[in-house]
Amino acid sequence: MPETLVGRTFRVRWKQVLLLLAAIPVSTLCAQTTGSALRTNNSVLEGASPENEPVTTIRATVQEVNLVFTATDRRGRFKKNLVASDFAILDDGKPPAAVRSFRSETDLPIRAGLVLDVSGSITSRFSFEQEAAIKFFNDVVRPKTDEAFVVAFDSVPTLTQDFTDKPELLAKGVTALKPGGGSAVFDAIYFAVNKKLGKRDEDKSVRRLIILISDGEDNQSSVTREQVLEMARRAEVTIYAISSNTSNTTTRGDKLMAKLAEETGGRAFFPLNIGDVAHAFDTIQEELRSQYALSYRPADFTPDGRYRRIQISTPRDKAVLVRARKGYLASTN
Repeated sequence: MPETLVGRTFRVRWKQVLLLLAAIPVSTLCAQTTGSALRTNNSVLEGASPENEPVTTIRATVQEVNLVFTATDRRGRFKKNLVASDFAILDDGKPPAAVRSFRSETDLPIRAGLVLDVSGSITSRFSFEQEAAIKFFNDVVRPKTDEAFVVAFDSVPTLTQDFTDKPELLAKGVTALKPGGGSAVFDAIYFAVNKKLGKRDEDKSVRRLIILISDGEDNQSSVTREQVLEMARRAEVTIYAISSNTSNTTTRGDKLMAKLAEETGGRAFFPLNIGDVAHAFDTIQEELRSQYALSYRPADFTPDGRYRRIQISTPRDKAVLVRARKGYLASTN
């Protein structure tokens, strides 16, 4: 029996491949994808042959997980020349059924949200944090390729600049911020992910990230940390956190920001002086251009809505440290 490849559809972050093996050609195929983290949709409109004979179809659905990650040495220097065989992956405790692709990812378009704390707890270096953020946008955002937005928050989040590829508009969104009020860190991140990064459909693969500048102290949010993490996992958003705490002590807010970054594959920075703030933005910029991307098919996958943990390591070189998001939700959609 000849094999006829009728169609393959894919969507930017998670891919679904429909392979139709037919005794005679299939005339019509309709494959759809949905907007959840892992897409499994088995809807096929089967056609008929010119002779109106029934078509025998065997359908197989293959889930793919896309993962972007960073590899460094123990001093934080990026390892840029590694190959697929250097890495080992466990998905829900098991090696993948197959690794579909591996590449060095330096030019993937960026969708970034700057989430900046303007509550009464911010420090005197606020103006410098604004300047560093503006420089980051000028250095990173490429016209017609990357886009970013700006959210300020005290007790409520406020969008001061929507998605744009124009650094000058982003700069206006940053300089428009005025401090004051309570602090709702979780609500602000949830807003940025749910209303902006998670709502945006793309016709190509992109990298979604949030840069959070805050002391991490939350006293007004209506959502919880776990709700924020679940939303970030669904939207595949990486969180980079830059602490505005200048007390030279590790606070509850610092621990919170470190947790958000760790769980989503990002990084937390705790600058003690103005120069360290600029260095944090420079490091994020370099990291975005020094990452790897792979896609794989998980073994024994069931779309049951359960959280599946990801582990990635370099068994042949224990000195290499890998940072990636910790897992994903096996969507039931």
